[in-house]
Amino acid sequence: MTKSADIFLQCDPADPWRIIEEGWHKERNLVSESIFSLGNEYMGIRGYTEEISGAESLRGSYFNGIYEEIDLEKSYKGIVTKTHFMVNTVDWLHTEIRAGDETLDIASCEIKNFRRILDMKEGTFTRSLDWHTKNGSLIHIEFIRFLSMKNAHDAFQKMRFSVSGGDVQLYVSIANSFNTTHGWNKKNYWKQLKQDWFDYGAAVQGQTIRTGQQIFSGFTWKASDGAKWAKKENSAGYEIILPLKINSEGWIEKSIYNYAVKELNAATERVWEQGMDTLKKGLSDFNEALEQQRKYWNAFWENSDIRIEGDPVNQQGIRFCIFQIHQTYHGYDPSNNIGAKGLTGEAYNGHTFWDTETYCLPFFLFSNPQAARNLLNYRYATLGAAKERAKALDCRGACYPIATLNGEEGCNLWQHASLQFHPSTSVAYGIAHYVNISGDTEFLYEHGSEMLIEICRFLESRGSWNTDKTGFGFYAVMGLDEFHMMVNHNCYTNFLAKKTFEYTVKTIKEMEEYAPAKYAALCKKINFSETECTNFSRYAEKMIILYNEKTKLFEQHECYFSLPHIEISQIPVTDFPLYHNWSYDRIYRTDMIKQPDVLMFLFLYSNEFSKEVKRVNYEFYEPRTIHESSLSPSIHSIFASELGKPADAFRFFAFATRMDLDNYNRNTGEGLHTTSIAAAWMNIVYGFGGLRSDGITSQNKELILNPSLPQQWKEYEFRILYRNTHIRIKVSAEEITLNAQDKINEAIPLNIYGKTYYLDSSELKVPLCTI
Repeated sequence: MTKSADIFLQCDPADPWRIIEEGWHKERNLVSESIFSLGNEYMGIRGYTEEISGAESLRGSYFNGIYEEIDLEKSYKGIVTKTHFMVNTVDWLHTEIRAGDETLDIASCEIKNFRRILDMKEGTFTRSLDWHTKNGSLIHIEFIRFLSMKNAHDAFQKMRFSVSGGDVQLYVSIANSFNTTHGWNKKNYWKQLKQDWFDYGAAVQGQTIRTGQQIFSGFTWKASDGAKWAKKENSAGYEIILPLKINSEGWIEKSIYNYAVKELNAATERVWEQGMDTLKKGLSDFNEALEQQRKYWNAFWENSDIRIEGDPVNQQGIRFCIFQIHQTYHGYDPSNNIGAKGLTGEAYNGHTFWDTETYCLPFFLFSNPQAARNLLNYRYATLGAAKERAKALDCRGACYPIATLNGEEGCNLWQHASLQFHPSTSVAYGIAHYVNISGDTEFLYEHGSEMLIEICRFLESRGSWNTDKTGFGFYAVMGLDEFHMMVNHNCYTNFLAKKTFEYTVKTIKEMEEYAPAKYAALCKKINFSETECTNFSRYAEKMIILYNEKTKLFEQHECYFSLPHIEISQIPVTDFPLYHNWSYDRIYRTDMIKQPDVLMFLFLYSNEFSKEVKRVNYEFYEPRTIHESSLSPSIHSIFASELGKPADAFRFFAFATRMDLDNYNRNTGEGLHTTSIAAAWMNIVYGFGGLRSDGITSQNKELILNPSLPQQWKEYEFRILYRNTHIRIKVSAEEITLNAQDKINEAIPLNIYGKTYYLDSSELKVPLCTI
């Protein structure tokens, strides 16, 4: 795997808690805007400049679940005729700054000492600059913003001004504006419904043109002594005049309240009245809210930090990953999900994919189980849409879409939307993983079981028997590896379907025994019969899995081994990314793999396979994998750690952890790789930490740990929540040290290097085993 870093940020490795950009780099501004994004799950804002500028920029402001729709050309049955996308919304940072007849513009004014700082310990973004005006003044400006983690509707902005070289009259316009454009087509999707002003505040209400969703955005403000102001007639804002004198500071604080209504075509007056009622009751003071923000993040890091001794670059990288995944989602609202770019950009249209349940869910399983449950509740809430999608594909049951924001299929590429159905089996895997670790049978019996049965009904109707009826499988599919399509018996697809059938049957049997009333109600609700359960068992038993006992190799799909071989190391660097430089059909003609396929199910069900099987398949498939997906490096690093390949493990790890900070894929400007950011956490905890959770069941609660220490590190420490107990796990050159941070009523069983230990209130030390 070739990587080419773009380390223009000069992210100071001596400061493990802050991302610092020194100097203005206009050609890389989009990348910086993504990296300096802030969010609180409810809303997100890119790191764009408050003031309007002529520089290339995506002034992106997004709300979870706020989207627009467009019609697509009608085609064959099963191919979607409309799609939806996360829409750019209200610019609640809209600012204009003028000194005399000169307006501040980062692209054209004389600017020095430009600096951006993302403080991950406090959850704030600070930007500062020196503006040398045409009339000879030097104005120093500092901006600070944050999105409240305590009150998700609230955001805060402060501007500080000082001057040298003579007194200055500064004119600062502040407003909340729906005059925003969507990034990829430069269209505005909002109609303004109302705006108004009140004492030291203003508000505006907008509605999406087609979906009819609404946002109320209001603010209150205050300024330093001597300020004068007037309302702006053409926008929901004010022009504030600050008299700046040498050796004194002027400032403006803005407290913002945003209220997003996901309901389609809600009553507009009700939305306005609710927003105004909140504003009139008063918003938090900037300093008060900042102190709350600091306390929130301090408590979060206390239980979620990963500490690395001896590698400041990757220490910074992993904290950035943890910070961003928590900003993106922490279970605030079960109707939310995790988009591929979170709330940091418009690529992938804000859609969630199959990787939510496979890559993101583990982070929450071991830090915030309620958030994990809410991710699955989102899938239950969209079960109806999944059933409609199955019908569109001439199937029964529920087919979860490959790409969605509102539950409907949003992908118009038939080879993905119609041939890839691993989102459905990923949901089933996520249900099993969550229930096995949490023991939450209430969720399983109330919601999970219904989803499982409907997924199995889809698999049954989408699958087929072979000609002699000896095997069941799936024909004309695309697996995780998107460089091969219309294949038969993709191994990942078949294996995950087999496990879905098995777990569903197991759940049904449990409900019959332990929750008969709920089982009877479920059968009545969805017209489920014992015959279906028997059929599910038979499909699992007869599932075609292409495995060679002699070689221990799984064949990725039927006839994969007979495909022409290509040495991927011989492909010129200038050909990447291949989607941009190769004809589309050329990608499908060889044995080259985009991302792990066989290796992925070997990881998800790690405890079912021997180390030798993993080694054989890793050594066969890794050299054929191009890593064109950002999800690929972490899984390969995890395998390399387990198989005693430390050089490979660390190489892949560094790529995953700093993918966005160093812009390895040259597309960070489109938004952060949110799900691969979650995978970077897995890289340490599942990779170097050797944690395995797929073997946990209601009967076996032993958590597996097989830690290793990269030679580049002196020690590292990670923290997990397991069985309602926060556990700190420190790995040094000599030993592993485990401490329970909470009171333990019952000792926690751990399997470390194949031996059972019990963690109680005492510190547990185990010698480090070198592989």
